Amino acid sequence: MIAWTIYITFAGALGLLFMPRLLARWIALATALAGFATSLVAFFTAHDVGTFATIVRIPWVPTLGMEYHLAADGISLTLALVTGLTAVSAVLFSWDVEHRPNEFFFWLLLVIGGSYGVFLSADLFLLFVFYELVIVPKYFLIAIWGSTNKEYGAMKLTLYSFAGGALVFLAIVAAYVTAGSLDLHQLSRYKFSPEFQSWVFPVMFLGFAVLAGIWPLHTWAPTGHVAAPTAGSMLLAGIVMKLGAYAALRVAMNLFPDGFQMWSKWIAVLGVIGIVYAAAVALRQRDLKFVIGYSSVSHMGFVLLGLATANVLGVGGAVLQMFSHGVIAALLFAVAGRMIYRRTHTRDLDALSEMGLGRALPFAAFSFVIASAASMGIPGFSGFAAEITILLGAWKAYPVAVLITGVGMVLVAVFTLRALKKTFFSEAYRGIYMQQGRVPVDPDWNEERDIASPITAAEKMGACLLMFATLAVGLYPKLLLDRILPAVETMRWLKQ
Repeated sequence: MIAWTIYITFAGALGLLFMPRLLARWIALATALAGFATSLVAFFTAHDVGTFATIVRIPWVPTLGMEYHLAADGISLTLALVTGLTAVSAVLFSWDVEHRPNEFFFWLLLVIGGSYGVFLSADLFLLFVFYELVIVPKYFLIAIWGSTNKEYGAMKLTLYSFAGGALVFLAIVAAYVTAGSLDLHQLSRYKFSPEFQSWVFPVMFLGFAVLAGIWPLHTWAPTGHVAAPTAGSMLLAGIVMKLGAYAALRVAMNLFPDGFQMWSKWIAVLGVIGIVYAAAVALRQRDLKFVIGYSSVSHMGFVLLGLATANVLGVGGAVLQMFSHGVIAALLFAVAGRMIYRRTHTRDLDALSEMGLGRALPFAAFSFVIASAASMGIPGFSGFAAEITILLGAWKAYPVAVLITGVGMVLVAVFTLRALKKTFFSEAYRGIYMQQGRVPVDPDWNEERDIASPITAAEKMGACLLMFATLAVGLYPKLLLDRILPAVETMRWLKQ
């Protein structure tokens, strides 16, 4: 059943090319809801979540051993669920797109469909096809509908993605020539020589980790987030960055366990550097979207640290963090890009501090408070459940890394509170600020009209969906962990 998330999404994308523009948003919403409902049903009805069980298996290119092979376990189902959740919210936050809406939602759905495909692929080449398929739609979403150096941001993201993809393709070819198979089940049982794994693992892992925002190859992420339209930022942080982390776990670590053991300490080091460095850089940013963009890099560092632990708690926490960060980052970008920027036409924190947005946009302020609390890891939210699980696992493997990570967690709290205070709770409100010449605005912008425009029903529904998800998982993480941990326990590289 979960395979229908792919078919429904691609069918909706193709249908948009032939439908009137007035129906575009409704078709996109119906498609996203259908995909989300399918992932939700599959998540709650799955039984053997510990096994990467085959769903569909059809010969594709028999002469090369390529198959259309889909499979799922608790990890795949969890990430398919956050994909559907973020997709629905992204469509709702794009409800008033008027510039070429059919094309906008077409590219949006291609990103979503390709992401479903990555999470469900059990053939190495098929996974690579879906992985690369996501890159082109990302470029057009940013280059056409983005802002703030959108051409530069789109091209930088694309070049980094293709460079990482080239490394992955090299590793795939090497694995295929050596093992004679592209089937992930067969490859996971094949014993590659330690010498082979010592070089092919870092090549493949690094290729995937580029998309996960690994330091120092992370600079595409903040730039891409800032340049992207709101829905693009939500998908980029909420789903696309998880593709790299998931593929690194499912493919690189599971196929080359000896190589992973050789390089795991370096993965932990880069993860910790990413946590602390990105948090420190976020503290210096004046653009609200840049703050959130570097925050995403910092939080993805927790995922890498969790993967490096090679124990059940650490890796399970890393998958939980993929879900949690997907929801939280999507909510943060939705508030910053849609609720705030659409009404103020600026993201400068000093300028926002003079607008009194806490009074003018109370629902936006409430949503940002919830997202900020979850991002800081306050108990009761998914961020806390994920990070504490990772840190417990990391303490067993790298106790020093946990101590250093504590510095990053303090910095996360500092820059988050700084952004929250300046944006919504500053005491510097001066009423009509447009005359001060501090804020670049569009010629047709009107302060009284735009800031006073109420938060729409679509925006409220999208925000409530994401807030409910982070609260539900934070209060009852067992809901996800009961499906994630059995799948983690079957990984061949796991330290018992």
